[in-house]
Amino acid sequence: MILVIGGAFQGKQQFARDISGLEDWADGRTCGEEELDTCSGMIHFHEYIRNRLAKGQDCTGIAERVARTNPNVVLVANELGCGVVPMDAFDRRYRETVGRICTGLAAEAEAVYRVVCGIGVKIK
Repeated sequence: MILVIGGAFQGKQQFARDISGLEDWADGRTCGEEELDTCSGMIHFHEYIRNRLAKGQDCTGIAERVARTNPNVVLVANELGCGVVPMDAFDRRYRETVGRICTGLAAEAEAVYRVVCGIGVKIK
């Protein structure tokens, strides 16, 4: 597994395409659980989590499931924990959930990159 993280509009998608060579990507804004289990790469992974939370679905164990069912996937997610703490309770829960899931994914990943201004730095 490869995890690519960074702020919004920092070039994560292009960086992930460049290092992986993948052309077809699932989109976390629109895909479901089955697609996460079978795709080669997913952009907007943080939105996949947001959608599950908004539907009241449990997000516990997502990192472990991905590591088990799709260990070669490339995931691209926004880094949400560096800004202002949201006032809205759902947004705070979303921010924390994404952070905890990405922490779990990073522990299982073969490589983790942080992208800023289009430049990826390997942090694992």
